[in-house]
Amino acid sequence: MSTHRAPVLQVVVTSTRPGRIGGVVGSWFTDVARAHGGFDVRVSDLATLPLPLLDEEAEPWERRYTHAHTLAWSAAVEQADAVVFVLPEYNSSFPASAKNAVDCLFQEWHDKPAGIVCYGNTSGGLRAALAFRPVLSTVGMTVLRQQVTLQHAGRLVDGDVLRAQDDHDAAATGMLDELARVAPHLAALRGARTA
Repeated sequence: MSTHRAPVLQVVVTSTRPGRIGGVVGSWFTDVARAHGGFDVRVSDLATLPLPLLDEEAEPWERRYTHAHTLAWSAAVEQADAVVFVLPEYNSSFPASAKNAVDCLFQEWHDKPAGIVCYGNTSGGLRAALAFRPVLSTVGMTVLRQQVTLQHAGRLVDGDVLRAQDDHDAAATGMLDELARVAPHLAALRGARTA
């Protein structure tokens, strides 16, 4: 990460289900992140990103990708200095699309901070977030303790707008502050690893 540019924050909207509210949640968080001003914010929406289930012959750690969709996904994640996953809870866990997006790559995730914006009904997506954390740690990410939890998220959606409460905005800003604090240190680790 150069001091001459803002760190790149990749927001990954993981739900691909028709009728999902993930796009609305992702748009709200993206707006908060852009207003924060500490990042060059980019968005990858897995509902529109053509990323099939693991279809590369080589192991992801080898980075011998042959498909255009994997190469594009690799480039997007490689450019990121931090990643936030917008994560729903399905059946007490995270969606397969989220796991597949992580599993398609390996080295690109190393030494990058990860935040989670989880949403659901009564639990607010906490069980999904708890299950997803070890997945991110295994690919070498540093998962922040802070996360954003949207309980009964469907009730917060008004058309294509999320009517977030003050505590949601505060949680999102706090997580962004922590990402901004940690990202330069992990960028230095990545630089040392590739030198």
